Amino acid sequence: QTQLVESGGGLVRPGGSLRLSCAASGASMAYRAINWFRQAPGKEREYVSCISSSITTYADFAKGRFTISRDNAKNTVYLQMNTLKPEDTGVYYCAASLSSVCSSGIAFWGQGTQVTVSS
Repeated sequence: QTQLVESGGGLVRPGGSLRLSCAASGASMAYRAINWFRQAPGKEREYVSCISSSITTYADFAKGRFTISRDNAKNTVYLQMNTLKPEDTGVYYCAASLSSVCSSGIAFWGQGTQVTVSS
């Protein structure tokens, strides 16, 4: 059975950086688009970024600060987050799409990793 496991979260000061990882076990994710979502305290889950075989996409708040990438040999997707702000605080989830298209539905979710940005 396929699992997605996020790691790399933690406590950072405003302006700092974190790199999140989403490691897949079981089936290869090479032919699926992979997404990042986040959920801040008291707010709904929101889209952060997606990577397919041909494109990357970002929410407006992530553009210029976050970078999504993937290493198919390691079956892992990364989210590099720079210039972090307190409003970036939340639980970050990776999710595999049903297909290679970023706009397709979600097939699998990870368990989430906590990111806290605070002075």
